[in-house]
Amino acid sequence: MIDLKALRDDPERFREGARRKNTDVDIDRLLELDTRQRELSTRQQELKAEQNRLSKEMGPQIGRLIGQLKKASGEQRGAIEREVEQLKAGPQKLKEQIEELDGQIAEIEPELREILLRVPLPPDPDVPVGRSSEDNVEIRRWSSAGFDLARLFEDNKGFSPKSHIELVHELGLADFERGVKLGGARHYVLKGLGARLHYAVLRYAMDFMIQKHGFTPMSVPVIVREDMMVGTGFFPGGRDQAYHIEETRRGAGEDLFLTGTGEVSLMGLHQGEILDEADLPLTYCTTSTCFRREAGAAGKDTAGLYRIHQFDKVEQVVILPADEGESRAWHQKMLGFVEAFLQSLELPYRLLQCCTGDLGAKNADMIDVECWMPGRGRSALRADASGNDAKQDIGSESGATQGDIGSESRSTLGAFGETHSASRLYDYQCRRLNMRYREGGESGKGATVFCHSLNNTVAASPRILIPLLEIHQNEDGSVTVPGALRGYMGGIERIG
Repeated sequence: MIDLKALRDDPERFREGARRKNTDVDIDRLLELDTRQRELSTRQQELKAEQNRLSKEMGPQIGRLIGQLKKASGEQRGAIEREVEQLKAGPQKLKEQIEELDGQIAEIEPELREILLRVPLPPDPDVPVGRSSEDNVEIRRWSSAGFDLARLFEDNKGFSPKSHIELVHELGLADFERGVKLGGARHYVLKGLGARLHYAVLRYAMDFMIQKHGFTPMSVPVIVREDMMVGTGFFPGGRDQAYHIEETRRGAGEDLFLTGTGEVSLMGLHQGEILDEADLPLTYCTTSTCFRREAGAAGKDTAGLYRIHQFDKVEQVVILPADEGESRAWHQKMLGFVEAFLQSLELPYRLLQCCTGDLGAKNADMIDVECWMPGRGRSALRADASGNDAKQDIGSESGATQGDIGSESRSTLGAFGETHSASRLYDYQCRRLNMRYREGGESGKGATVFCHSLNNTVAASPRILIPLLEIHQNEDGSVTVPGALRGYMGGIERIG
């Protein structure tokens, strides 16, 4: 949630921010509702003050009139009684007016909140302007010695690569057909050494953050209340991507949602709390199962392990004081953790500066990390029933990848694929979550200020298995286990 006072002071900044993020939100209507609500609240406070004044003055006045009433008779008595009734009626009339204003304010609140929740955080001025991910800008790339990203895989390794779909099938690492039988499209089963490699990556990623960088490990729920999804900025815009558990239909008090990232629960830990500035920054990491509906992704990356409904992810979250310079420094530091992690696995990658149109509502800045996947974008040629050549994507939603594909018909393209995303959010989430800290250290007498937050993936699996398998494959069809993972694989050096 944005700072409403900042919006009042500079509405054009937020109008331009929404335009640059391709967000349709009525800032003028928001300001109109805000002005009206503040006018009603001001009038209500004035009436309450008048009500309090009359209540204080009324007691002595009524006491004086009651004293007169004892000595009065006839018309004089009637006049005094009417004056007492008028005095008593004054605060009651004010109470009715205050309650009427309560109703008017309550009518405004839902629309005001609905618009306010959709106002995006303006992108930082140094974020490049663009419409979509097509306008993202490469920052830098890395590859290990002996692997040149400017050359084809064949030229680097001396043989044509297989896709991860072929590798997991031939090495018995995954079962797509049974995954679809169990859960439908975009589901899978990892088995044997495939499952061991998956868990090895996650365990290594957690140890990497805990032992090398001092992060605190947390085990958090993956089923959360709606206000956690709203508070972290995933709702209302991302509601169609979340799995909804309709508990109210079963008579429970509230519905629940499956999280698509450990960020939701890590940030929600301190909802509504006032933290001690001396305890910041808080550095948390978690491994959690994540769920995404992938709504709107029909026909996109339907094969293999890239775009799936359920996966496991190690996530890093940092909560720190409200200082832009410190937020920027931590953003780079968190990216450095990930680069060191990928380099330890010898996975070529690049960093992409996301443009304004690809930031999403909650980010002031975001940098994606993409790993090189030699089999990504590859197609195979086969002969159809009529004898004509036809292009067929390797794999399908049903996991049908059993046919042998000869190297002579293989067209190797390769492409970068997103594996990490590092976000700088300033106080956007913390305002929504009402997460603050008290300035002044041990004195505890300083002002309360909304925290800043950042997050970044450490490893998401099984997607990270795609470059692991494809980059480290050997000509004989086996896969070399990177040295950093062998201790987590029981010393196994090679799969296959």
